[in-house]
Amino acid sequence: MGIETGVRSGPGGGHPRLGELCRRLADSPGSLGLEGRGPRLVESITSALRSGRSPDELDDLFDELEEELLAAGHSAGLGSYRTTPPPIPGYQQLPVAAPGHPALYVLACPRGRCGRVEAPGDDAPPPACRVFDQPLRTVPIR
Repeated sequence: MGIETGVRSGPGGGHPRLGELCRRLADSPGSLGLEGRGPRLVESITSALRSGRSPDELDDLFDELEEELLAAGHSAGLGSYRTTPPPIPGYQQLPVAAPGHPALYVLACPRGRCGRVEAPGDDAPPPACRVFDQPLRTVPIR
């Protein structure tokens, strides 16, 4: 059973490198700890996306950013896999719905451009998407 998150492109749920960039920006503030061209590439990508360009139009910039990440020691670049464990608390179990409980939902990309999906926190505000500077949106699980 898939979750409809409004994603517009990509076989596995949106532009995979945009999803990974979004996750990494959420995990490490400050343009991923990059120096030199890296922060400028991140800013160029996020500015272009905020102005309405499609992630597919920015593949050259994603390629350059991936090269910068690899050169800086990020062994996975913008791959969807990681060679290091996720930060604590890591992945969270989705809540279970039962009679008398609220409907289940996940938090997803605010513009439906990438495949980032997270479980909601207990009464915490939704985490922010640092690519679009908006909170993740609520998507009901059907």
